[in-house]
Amino acid sequence: MGKLTLTLQERCVIAENTMSFRFDLGGQAWAFRPGQFVRITLINPPFQDEKGAARSLSIASSPQEPGLLVATRMTGSAFKRVLGELPLGAPVQVAGPFGAFVLDNESSAPAVFLAGGIGITPFRAMIRDALDRGSSRAMTLFYANRTPEDAAFLDEFEAWKHQSAGFRLVAIMSQAEKSRRGWTGRTGLLDAALLRETLGDASRPAYYAAGPPRFMAGVQAALTQAGVRQEQIHEDEFMGYP
Repeated sequence: MGKLTLTLQERCVIAENTMSFRFDLGGQAWAFRPGQFVRITLINPPFQDEKGAARSLSIASSPQEPGLLVATRMTGSAFKRVLGELPLGAPVQVAGPFGAFVLDNESSAPAVFLAGGIGITPFRAMIRDALDRGSSRAMTLFYANRTPEDAAFLDEFEAWKHQSAGFRLVAIMSQAEKSRRGWTGRTGLLDAALLRETLGDASRPAYYAAGPPRFMAGVQAALTQAGVRQEQIHEDEFMGYP
């Protein structure tokens, strides 16, 4: 762990009210494990509020990609406002990496990822890393959102499922009727029936779940109903998007 000063290299809108930010490492040596997070602190921000000038954000990039990629919902807080308007080349302070929500690369058991909303960020890092390394491990991503417009990185995952026979994507929308672009995929909620239908034997995989509290409660219930043991489940609860 350490502290670095990085510069903003790229900013993109990746979903409704959601942006990604890629920071240039500037040749500095820095190592992390996919699934970990960093603490980003703005330098002399022009706007501040009671929540402060720093946030913890999951790393969305793989170690093989250039720079450091994070993504967040843009909620209108002073931090998000400044970050969203930060000019390219502007510096920020980055501390980390932190966290133990990481994929066990020594295991050969299939990996099942369950993401709700912006909880997708650590899984983008894990899946991209596995693809970059040419891993043969079976991976299934269940990705739940209200509409496809809300689903960050969805187009990337759609492309990756055609590039790797070992990666499956199950995207599910709970309010698909509200989509402006339309949705012909799965609708409803992520439940035990969908897990059993997709996975067959649910007792073998390792499960990794990330998302807001309501999503996590639903996932926990679905996994229990599907017969998954607690020791198979690894969780990263996103408490909010300040």
